[in-house]
Amino acid sequence: MQDPDVIVIGAGIIGAACAHALARAGQRVLVIDSGVGGATHAGMGHLVVMDDNAAEMALSKYSVEAWRALAPRMPTDCAYSHCGTLWIADNPQEMAGAEDKRARLLQQGVECSLLTPAELASAEPGLRSGLAGGLLVPGDGTVYAPNAATWLLSLLPEKVRVQRGIVTRIDGNTVLLEDGSRLSAPQLLLATGLQATTLVPGLPMRPKKGHLVITDRYPGALQHQLVELSYITTAHHSEGPSVAFNLQPRPTGQLLIGSSRQFDTRDRSVEHDMLARMLQRAISYMPGIADLNAIRSWTGFRPATPDSLPILDRYPDNEHLWLAVGHEGLGVTTATGTADIMVALMTGAAPPMDVAPFSLARFGGLQ
Repeated sequence: MQDPDVIVIGAGIIGAACAHALARAGQRVLVIDSGVGGATHAGMGHLVVMDDNAAEMALSKYSVEAWRALAPRMPTDCAYSHCGTLWIADNPQEMAGAEDKRARLLQQGVECSLLTPAELASAEPGLRSGLAGGLLVPGDGTVYAPNAATWLLSLLPEKVRVQRGIVTRIDGNTVLLEDGSRLSAPQLLLATGLQATTLVPGLPMRPKKGHLVITDRYPGALQHQLVELSYITTAHHSEGPSVAFNLQPRPTGQLLIGSSRQFDTRDRSVEHDMLARMLQRAISYMPGIADLNAIRSWTGFRPATPDSLPILDRYPDNEHLWLAVGHEGLGVTTATGTADIMVALMTGAAPPMDVAPFSLARFGGLQ
């Protein structure tokens, strides 16, 4: 591919989904893969409809539906699971929150149902007694994002080529690589998560560090992804270090345990105090976790904007450059919707939803 129509910088789940969608639209796409790995390789891979605000709801709902449409074609190593999400209410106040969440989801056509304490215990017997109930969203799922990204990049080999390299600078319609080579295309798409801030200084994004733990194989131990209903207030918007209960079954029978949040650190080391807090939180909801064998723990960094929504827009100082960055912890979920939005913007088609909430201009320009 000597003359690509688009160069996509980043081969994570956002870059891969965008490259595939651009190729489907007839574009010849060159993807630059640094080989370093970012949030795609470190994250949980959940596919969940979130309703924190109208824009997040629209993007995540559209995207989860798109993932479900892709699922029958996925190879088994993508580990797609239609497990659904159980939002857990610890007390009557959180159960009232579950009722409000149900109303919002139903209003947007998202299937969901409230569970009594007895129904919750029947759905997931490992949960502790005394919980107030829950909300089941059966359309949610999980996927192994690194393999899903590789698969998406492989689907249209006549239109998509992947080249290993580290981009050190963007100059108009040209990218400069670490080895000194230069590559050009009419349009460039930056989809590298936190690394985008080194190529476009001033982008309003901060790192949110997170810890994860995966267990040995315990088939049948868990049926649904479990999330505490106070997740958003305890983790999603907290400024200080925080933890929240998030437990995910993998098709292998393993359990993936999260989650934690820490702002403004790029230290990749596992911090045992934070890990202990996270595991204690999980055990408080599902006591049997304490008896399981954990085989690995690791950290990753979510690229967070001030309002937790991604930036999907043209870069104002370079007419050739487009941005698909800042997805925080929903990059895997919203990759499919992001891809369709970016293709529409880059080809002049009508976007599938209102894109104003994702514009860079909402922050008043670069920081």
